[in-house]
Amino acid sequence: MRANGLATAGLGLALGLALLAGSAGAQTAAPTRDDIVAKLNHFEESAEVDLPALKQQVMERAKTRIKNDPGPVNRPLIAPDLAKLPAFNAQIQFDADTPIIQPASYQTVGRIADALVHSSLLPYTFLIVGHVESNSKTREANAILSQRRADAIRDVLVNTFKISTKRLHPIGLGEEQFLDRAKPTSAVNGQLQILTYAKLPEEAPRPAAAPAPAAKKPAKKR
Repeated sequence: MRANGLATAGLGLALGLALLAGSAGAQTAAPTRDDIVAKLNHFEESAEVDLPALKQQVMERAKTRIKNDPGPVNRPLIAPDLAKLPAFNAQIQFDADTPIIQPASYQTVGRIADALVHSSLLPYTFLIVGHVESNSKTREANAILSQRRADAIRDVLVNTFKISTKRLHPIGLGEEQFLDRAKPTSAVNGQLQILTYAKLPEEAPRPAAAPAPAAKKPAKKR
């Protein structure tokens, strides 16, 4: 009887562990191309964002020590207009404090590349937005790290997957725009975002080449 009880308990424990493993696997499974396309293909209008100016503002605000800083929970968003853009939040794993992408995330980056060349997304440009959760590092260090991570994703998409560099704009927001402001230290705030940013400008039609002048016929000899 005791042996049967132990066997039943062991079976229950094994099933419980299997369910937990399955749940963890489901949570970490790479998104499909269609998942990403569905998030990004409902563009309506461009956000009024000056990217070079925004990069400068991020670094200036991250470096400035303000006496009355409201803290990470109440800190104003530095680019609230980005929330109007279609977004896909990607769980990309990097080596600690570096922009080096871990092999476990290669598949997700590949799926992002597949989505960006889907016919419905080819007419658009995209922001690659880096974020970092609040931690023991300075806000300036985290702003720099988030930019380097966004740059790293752009480089892989361009160099490995041959996405046009004209379609990709990396920017790091560090701690200046949390994805979950209520929980600044949450891992959610370390996610990387792909945002549908704007339509590609239409190329002006090339002028038709002028016809070559007709060759002169040699004069007839008299």
